[in-house]
Amino acid sequence: MAEGVSVPQRGVSFLRAAIVAGALILGGCQTVVPRGPGTVKAPPTTRPTADSQVMPGIPVDTARHRVALLVPMTGGNAGVGQSLANATQLALLDTKNEKVRITTYDTATGAAAAAQRAIADGNKLILGPLLGEDVRAIAPIARRAGVPVVSFSNDASAAGNGAYLMGYVPGQSITRVVDYARGQGVESFAGLVPNGLYGERASTSFLRAVEGAGGQVVTLQTYDRAAGSIGAAVTRMARNSPYQAVLIADGGTGAAAAVPLIRKNGGGAGARVLGTELWNSEASIASKAALNGAWFASVPDNLYRQYAAKYRARFGAAPFRLSSLGYDAVLLTVRIARDWRVGDGFPEARLHDAGGFSGIDGAFRFGRDNIAERALEVQEIKGGTTIVVSAAPAGFGGK
Repeated sequence: MAEGVSVPQRGVSFLRAAIVAGALILGGCQTVVPRGPGTVKAPPTTRPTADSQVMPGIPVDTARHRVALLVPMTGGNAGVGQSLANATQLALLDTKNEKVRITTYDTATGAAAAAQRAIADGNKLILGPLLGEDVRAIAPIARRAGVPVVSFSNDASAAGNGAYLMGYVPGQSITRVVDYARGQGVESFAGLVPNGLYGERASTSFLRAVEGAGGQVVTLQTYDRAAGSIGAAVTRMARNSPYQAVLIADGGTGAAAAVPLIRKNGGGAGARVLGTELWNSEASIASKAALNGAWFASVPDNLYRQYAAKYRARFGAAPFRLSSLGYDAVLLTVRIARDWRVGDGFPEARLHDAGGFSGIDGAFRFGRDNIAERALEVQEIKGGTTIVVSAAPAGFGGK
């Protein structure tokens, strides 16, 4: 496990322009605005006296809130885990916070064991883990200890039992882009989704979104990850044409491969292509010529670009797109910590503030299902770049 620091290392320079993002309670209009590095004094170092008693584990911290970060630091997902850990450190530095102490625990060696260590060390809040299966493994452990879990998963089935999800849930992006398309006059929709859990959830969300928007799904086809499967699905889809828009619930590479087939097989020659939140995690999405003119919904990117520049300046590498979840989780924690007395349990009820919170990824709030509801924008891929065609709402107005 590793400690997150709340003071900058010497000799490391930051960008002058700070990210205009803070732990904003939208209903209360209170903001923490990071204003750059500044000078933060390190806490004084004390040496043990001769009669000091050495205790096992992490020393008790009576001045700061103990928060655990559970992410994979080894194994196949170590890169994502390290990027999340770096993001939490950057958030502490940007907010100049001295009341929150973050300790990182590796979930790759066992999420349940990591949670048990974190709780034994006195942590009152868990940020993470990354995977839905790990959330399900630690939720009962944390619940028994009265420690809430704010995870980075988007697996809706893992929410509840004291576990909250900050991940980008596909159903929300599908609903947003369908609503936008319907508002632009699209009435008939087609769907092309991969087999598997993601595809099943995307299909359900798509059917509900189109029905809710007053449109009609004329065809919905699935395909496997096998040669020729997408082509066969597109052929079946053409039998129920024409349609005005087609949702491709896949990553950018899969979607770009499907579009030429859709154009050739009639019915979809002039259809608008719609994508999901998966596209926003692909840096090269705008360069895929086949997707020119496509629409997809995602969290806003304007503050993320500033964050990514600061991240690169400090850590010498580009962040993973999901790392913004770690940054925003710290902003949320810092905001609540203003009214959270050190030593007390984390005030879980504050997570359900109706006005929500705001961060790099825009406004969000946790609903009754403990899943983050997000204010999303709609982007269009155009001429090798992306442009915002429908801005994200600034907040929820406390409703």
